Amino acid sequence: MKSPTTTTGVGGGPWHWLMQDTMEGLRRRRALLGYLFLLPTLLGIFVFTAGPVFVSFGLSFFQWNIFKPPDFIGLENFERLLEDRRVIIGLVNTLKFTVLAVTSQVAIGLILALAVHRINRIWLRYYFRTAFFLPLLMSGASVAVFMGYIFHKEFGPLNYYLTLLGIPQIPWLTSSDLVMISIAIISAWRNMGFTFLIFLGGLSNLSQEVLDAADVDGAQGLRRLWSVTIPLLSPQILFAMVTGVIGALQVFDEPYIMTRGGPGNASRTLVMVMYEHAFKHIEFGYGSAIAIVVFLMILVMAIVQMWLWRNRVFYQ
Repeated sequence: MKSPTTTTGVGGGPWHWLMQDTMEGLRRRRALLGYLFLLPTLLGIFVFTAGPVFVSFGLSFFQWNIFKPPDFIGLENFERLLEDRRVIIGLVNTLKFTVLAVTSQVAIGLILALAVHRINRIWLRYYFRTAFFLPLLMSGASVAVFMGYIFHKEFGPLNYYLTLLGIPQIPWLTSSDLVMISIAIISAWRNMGFTFLIFLGGLSNLSQEVLDAADVDGAQGLRRLWSVTIPLLSPQILFAMVTGVIGALQVFDEPYIMTRGGPGNASRTLVMVMYEHAFKHIEFGYGSAIAIVVFLMILVMAIVQMWLWRNRVFYQ
């Protein structure tokens, strides 16, 4: 009987290390098989994600409108950013939307998860889980079209029922003071199902020993929620906030379809400004510079959140 560590004669060649009938050769073949399974995903990431990021970074140093060869201009696109009023307005609107939308969807998702977690009937829990998650399955464009009708000042059902209560019509999408709040509400409604499922999963896996100890100590109601439940949910809260901020900083569908950035520039976001310069004005270099700014904003915000929560996240 041949020992598993004995090498059989397989000859030379570049692949002899792989064909050796040893435990090491078996591990190499398994590793190679694993890399082959990962290859399609890695190629997709490189072609559709990492590749465009590097190309966009390179284009940000050029002036290019497709019709002429790219002209290297160094940091002029980034200097122009500092003086572009539309970019500054888009940045302020994006940050305002991020604060409103992420705060709302995290808070609402947590409240709904706490409520559904207390339901004892399994079928009813499944019903609410499905109902709250369904909006997330809809595309951003379809949600924007549908909600644009719901929030319409004159013909929308929302204002119709408000007038029945004696409340005058509210210009949800035509008031510069309300438009970003309205879009944030719509975004929170669409994305709250994601945070809801995260928190519901976290509640289902809380340490029963810690909860029993809290009961023994007399922690009930809001005291137990604030001192025990929320600290135990800190990993899920951090994840929901980081992913929420990443998505909110890239908001485009809702404001573009519902308001086209109006009234005036009240709902024009930074990604909308990037789109307009790149694809309407055919300024791919300047549009790429704005895209790099958005990328750096996302990176910085994610790092800042991780740093701020470094001592507040408790892993079981």
